[in-house]
Amino acid sequence: MECEGDVQSSAKGFYCKLCDINAPNKLSLQEHLKGKKHQHLCRLRAKRKAQAENSIFVSGFKPDTSRTELAEYFQQYGPVSEVIMDKEKGVYAIVEFSETAGTQSALAQLEHRMDGLKIRVKPRERKDFALASKEKHDTKRPHISLEKLNYEICQAASVNEQMLKVVESFQLSENDQKARELLVQLLQEVFTEFLPDCQIVPFGSSVNTFGVHSCDLDLVLDLEHTKAVQTQGKKSEQTGENQSEDGRSEDSMLSDIDLATASPAEVLELVTAILLKCVPGVHKVQSLSTARLPVVKFSYRELSLQGDITINNRLAVRNTRFLQLVSGLDSRVRPLVYTVRFWAKQKQLAGNPFGGGPLLNNYALTLLVIFYLQNVNPPVLPSVEQLKNLACEEEQCVIDGWDCSFPSLPLRVPTSKNTEDLCALLFGFFTFYSKFDFPGSVVSLREGRALPITDFLGRDEAMTDTPEGSDQKQKQITGPKLGPVNILDPFDLHHNVAGNVSERTHRNFHRECCEAEKYCRSQQYHHKSAKGKSWGLVRLFAPHDGGSQSKDGKEKTLDISIPFRASILSESLRKELGSAGDAFRLHWFGKLCTAVETVFKDVLKCTPAEEPANNQHQTKSGKDEEEEVNNNKSPTTTGQQVTTHSGVKRPLPVEESPSSSSSPQGKRQRLDPCAQHPDKSHWSLAQRHQVWAGRRKVRRDLLKKSEESAEPEGSCSSIESRVTQCIIEKEADPRDLLEFRVDAAVVGGGESTKAVLKFSSTNDLTGHFQDFFHFLESFLPKMVDTLLAKLQ
Repeated sequence: MECEGDVQSSAKGFYCKLCDINAPNKLSLQEHLKGKKHQHLCRLRAKRKAQAENSIFVSGFKPDTSRTELAEYFQQYGPVSEVIMDKEKGVYAIVEFSETAGTQSALAQLEHRMDGLKIRVKPRERKDFALASKEKHDTKRPHISLEKLNYEICQAASVNEQMLKVVESFQLSENDQKARELLVQLLQEVFTEFLPDCQIVPFGSSVNTFGVHSCDLDLVLDLEHTKAVQTQGKKSEQTGENQSEDGRSEDSMLSDIDLATASPAEVLELVTAILLKCVPGVHKVQSLSTARLPVVKFSYRELSLQGDITINNRLAVRNTRFLQLVSGLDSRVRPLVYTVRFWAKQKQLAGNPFGGGPLLNNYALTLLVIFYLQNVNPPVLPSVEQLKNLACEEEQCVIDGWDCSFPSLPLRVPTSKNTEDLCALLFGFFTFYSKFDFPGSVVSLREGRALPITDFLGRDEAMTDTPEGSDQKQKQITGPKLGPVNILDPFDLHHNVAGNVSERTHRNFHRECCEAEKYCRSQQYHHKSAKGKSWGLVRLFAPHDGGSQSKDGKEKTLDISIPFRASILSESLRKELGSAGDAFRLHWFGKLCTAVETVFKDVLKCTPAEEPANNQHQTKSGKDEEEEVNNNKSPTTTGQQVTTHSGVKRPLPVEESPSSSSSPQGKRQRLDPCAQHPDKSHWSLAQRHQVWAGRRKVRRDLLKKSEESAEPEGSCSSIESRVTQCIIEKEADPRDLLEFRVDAAVVGGGESTKAVLKFSSTNDLTGHFQDFFHFLESFLPKMVDTLLAKLQ
């Protein structure tokens, strides 16, 4: 099998040269070889090999020779499937035959002549099949030298001038804009030939005043008028009017497809064919009909430009008009947006190279800047709702049921009373988001304020903000996809433009905002260095330092953070939290403590441990006196008959404290979901087995014997419990391996909502605690998320 040559042994296990990936063991390697990516590349390689065997290299013909003339000449040797010409690097062509026999016949001919010239024909050069590297893809786009930019902005007299210099360095030049306009005109002319009265409308970065060098050209193909033309043409055919001499209607080019009933895939297929066959300079055309927004991607060779074409995406065009208006309302908007975007890219918070990815995109960053400017005091920008109220009757606009009304000219909007300069506004941006509660809020530009996330939890019926006039199918949408960062589109209130952002990106964004806010308080930010040292934006733009998290030099604490993530919660729990209002954090923390307790007791088979006798002395000597009170008030929770420790509530006054009889031995204390939850809990536990050692191998063997479907580690509590039991049964005699304490607290407010679990060893004579904690770092958050997702 040819694929066997793609695999070689490596220090990390096995390496697949075809897919450029590592597999740690044979089982993972077999799963990879059967996977879609590897199989697709194998088929693609076989196809490329067959094309090379059926192709010949031709050169020496006249420069004005066309593909058709070459195809007609070589047709005498066999059916020709394709002719590829490249007149930029030299006059040559690749002629591909449908059958190998045609290739052999053409090569057997000793001499070939066309138009009186002797042409050269030889076998096509064979090249090894290889994936295009990401680095090669990125180098095709020109980039601005960071050193040059740093030098230029260092020469500026103030941070305000530096921010204006950033705009000059990155914005689209007039020549870039004119070149894009010419390409749009070319596409308009070509598509009009096939789709009468259609419109090619640019949107996005190219025209919203926030474009940068080599940004993609985003286009909308509006076919609403074309549908009307086609409908009218069909009526004419039925009546026999407006027919040409051959008896066909004048719009017969559309006879192969009915735009009124055609699927997106069929329309995109037509667009793809027009681009490939009728637009000179266009190549690498790809149709993505299964994407959230079906699109055709293409490249334009002369401008080294990437482009996208979507169908009837009028909402995107309206969004572009909105950004144009916002940009014109205040001259400080563009410098602030360009600066924040470049800062985010340098800190590796933004810049998904191929569209999708876990980082912030430029559109989301732009909306964050606009939202901040809506919330400064006094506001720099009005809310979308305020803009809607300023629109006149002619400016009223409803698209797909969403009210997209706003004034068409900035002059219709009152001027802001805010007089802060760019330097102060940038400082304010970082301060604002260093304290912003993303997990508990949804950013709403329409209302110009943060909405509580509880308003969006548990929505299984029509949303209160569902647009009037939308169809029933749209009204059943449960709302935006919730994630670590939630930013509502200004008009489509069901779309979270940051729905792709990962928890790691959110944490990094918060950390970098805190670091930037701290730097903006220093003299190095505000004042130019007299000694020529870097200052202002130069130091702010310093690339992300991977070691910044530990630069304080403190010893790493044994903490595990479990963030609040609404997207993984069960539907019933989302409804509970939605009805809890502002107390949803503590309510969630109570459920999380129950899940943590279940993981330790039922999954990992931990048992309660006797707390050290000197624990009271430890608390008196500088730790938490509150814990001492808890330990003294609840002595039964450390008894051996207790199945495990539950969260111990904060001490209450004597008259409010429950009696000891309310929590008999043998029953674990549970957090009452109807009561005010504590913000701290702790467990004292013992683990007498190495449940982390060889766990994956035991798990694989168990699944093979039971013939259950393989699932990722931590995705099924019953399977993980059985794995633990298998490990315990294999060990000879249980022994006192280690004892440890877990202190849990919920962190909320302006920070990320999360539960922080602090681990400390109370008895580790065998030295296994570090290994156990390292295992828990990955296993515990996954297992808790799984339990919360299934909680009823």
